[in-house]
Amino acid sequence: MRQPIAVANDSGCAVTVLSVTPHEEDQFRLQNIIGHSKWKLYRADRLESALAVLREHEVGVILYENDMPAHSWTDMLDVVHHLQDAPAVIVTSRLADDRLWAEALSLGACDVLAKPFNQDEVLRSVSLAWLNWHHRHEIASGATNAMRTT
Repeated sequence: MRQPIAVANDSGCAVTVLSVTPHEEDQFRLQNIIGHSKWKLYRADRLESALAVLREHEVGVILYENDMPAHSWTDMLDVVHHLQDAPAVIVTSRLADDRLWAEALSLGACDVLAKPFNQDEVLRSVSLAWLNWHHRHEIASGATNAMRTT
């Protein structure tokens, strides 16, 4: 049996993911994909509840539904770009075509994931996004500590 892709995480830090979608089946599928790992999955069904999670918890990666009723993934990008330790944003969509992928990457998203979710693709995309975020987080923390000691 093929082993799923895993994060090479020597830091001991938990991979933290916020899934923002009103679709319960997507939340359930994500939980099944990462439920057997040490990753932490937070859930929100709209932008406002996602912001509440971000105020309460350190999140490295946000999975944001392309077809949200009120606020688009570009609204989420606008919000996180103003955060000091901005999480990586991955757009999720049933229609993950080249146009969406090109637009998402040009506006600052890390990736686009097609739905229904494929386990290997979710693990690969989230792992890479989290490692990128974690690296930026470590650099920022090191710079802040260096400034305090000088």
